[in-house]
Amino acid sequence: MDRDLLEYAVELVEEAGGLAARRFAEAMPRTGAAGATTPVEVEVERLLRTRISARYPDDAVLGKESEPCAGTDRRRWVLDPINGTSLFAQRVPTFNVLLAVEDAEGPAVAVAGYPMSDEVLYAGRGLGCWHSLAGRPLRQVHVNDHERLRGAVVEMLNPLAWSEELLLTLHRELYLQPWTKGDVDLATGLADALVIAGQPMGYEDLAVLPLLVGEAGGRVTDLSGRPVLLGDGTVLATNGRLHDALLELVAGLPHGRDFAALRRDPTA
Repeated sequence: MDRDLLEYAVELVEEAGGLAARRFAEAMPRTGAAGATTPVEVEVERLLRTRISARYPDDAVLGKESEPCAGTDRRRWVLDPINGTSLFAQRVPTFNVLLAVEDAEGPAVAVAGYPMSDEVLYAGRGLGCWHSLAGRPLRQVHVNDHERLRGAVVEMLNPLAWSEELLLTLHRELYLQPWTKGDVDLATGLADALVIAGQPMGYEDLAVLPLLVGEAGGRVTDLSGRPVLLGDGTVLATNGRLHDALLELVAGLPHGRDFAALRRDPTA
């Protein structure tokens, strides 16, 4: 793996995060439904694409807000300029900027930047997983070694869209808590596992996970045990020791529900 590529990817996320943070600090209305594109997303992705094309003009780019850019090289950049659009629009400062690089061997670089806490989690294939936080020394991070399933700390994303069966089954056995900075918490050992279900995640949301989790010593699949980038848009990321037990626990359970139906008028 090219360390220069990893370092440049981190620089890009830090620059893009700075732009997102400035826009967040401006007076912006509380608008934007989940999944809706905001002008800031388009602006941040445009910045990333401009920087990538200037330095690596032969590379392909896949982003959420613009058409894919075909390349002549065997390398592709995958961008999620504002992961957590609804959080950004509602003035919740836990959104992040995601960037992954893939080559002929698969995931090569992964970076997740949290602009409002000046925090970056990043990994390179064979180079480990690293955590940068303003005011603290850079450190290599690892998942924890927790092995007991019952009472394990599991962060959950989108629980409003989870099926009742999935929610109750996990609730009975695990300590469920809201997703804060799930990838950081798992990679640094604060959480034992992460679960995403209900609304399927897009490829751009998932592209950073294999390296961020794997290089920290963990394991990530979908809830059926398939590779996360080839799965159904759900996520099970763990410290590795709990993975098989969690897959067995959720085996055969429906993952989602029609949560939007709760807001429909049954008399309409």
